[in-house]
Amino acid sequence: MLVPKQYRCTHSAACVCIKGHLSEDAIFLVFEHLNWNPRLIALMSCVCKWFDEIAKRILWKEFCRTRAPKMMLDLQSCGSHSVDGNWKALGKLLIYCSGCSQRGLFNITCVPGHFVHRTRFSRTSGKSFLIPQCRTDVLYVCDPCEHLDQGDDGDVGFFRGVFKSFSASKVRKMLIERQAKLHSTEACPYCKAKLWNMMQAKMIPRSACIRLGAYDDSVECYVCLNGHMLGTSSLLPLSDSDEASDFEQCSKFD
Repeated sequence: MLVPKQYRCTHSAACVCIKGHLSEDAIFLVFEHLNWNPRLIALMSCVCKWFDEIAKRILWKEFCRTRAPKMMLDLQSCGSHSVDGNWKALGKLLIYCSGCSQRGLFNITCVPGHFVHRTRFSRTSGKSFLIPQCRTDVLYVCDPCEHLDQGDDGDVGFFRGVFKSFSASKVRKMLIERQAKLHSTEACPYCKAKLWNMMQAKMIPRSACIRLGAYDDSVECYVCLNGHMLGTSSLLPLSDSDEASDFEQCSKFD
C-alpha cells in the first residue's frame, strides 16, 4: 500500500527532518545501489516535500537515464539540462500505460491504467505519427500496449510518446495555426498539462494506422502542452500472412 502523499513532514517535532536531511550524495548512492527502483522512488517522494523535490530533480532523472540512455541523450542534445514537463512525468511515461476511464479522452471501453514491465520507444516509429510537413520533428513512440477482447471495441492498443524540444516543433506550431482545441476537462496523465486533439486538427497520418496494425481511421491521439503524446487504436486481428504484409508496408516509412 502506497503512503499518502504529504507536503509537510509527518514526524514529531524532534524529527531530524526539521533540523536537516541526509545529504543528496548519500541518497544518490542508496538509490544507485537500488538500481533507481521506481516504486521506491515514489514511496520516498511521499515522505515529505523535501524528499519529493529531490526525487523530481535527481532520482527520476537518473531513472530515465538508466532505463532509456540513448533516448535521454537525444532529448537533451539541444543543450537543455531538463526536459519538457519534468523528469518525474517522463519517468511515469516510460513505465505506465494510462488506459482509459469510462468518461475519459477516448470513446472506448474503460481500460484501467497499469504499469508495464518493459517498453521499447522508437524514433523511427515516431516518424509514422507525423504528417509530411512535420517529419523533421523528433518524436519517440512506444509499441502499442495491447488489450485484447474488449467487447464491442475488439482488440485495443494504447500508445504513448514524447517530442524532443516540443516548444520549437512544427507540430506545435501547426496545432496553433489550425486553432486546435484543448480538451475541456481531461489533462495529461503524466504531467497534468492541457491536451490538444490531434484528430480534430487532422494531423494523424494513415502511416500511423499501418505502423500500429490498426483499422483505418481508428487512431485517436492527443498531445499535451509539454509534448507528451497518448493515443489509442482498434487493432487488426493478425494472422501470419497479415503480419508479414504489414511489416513490408511499415518498412516504407523507416
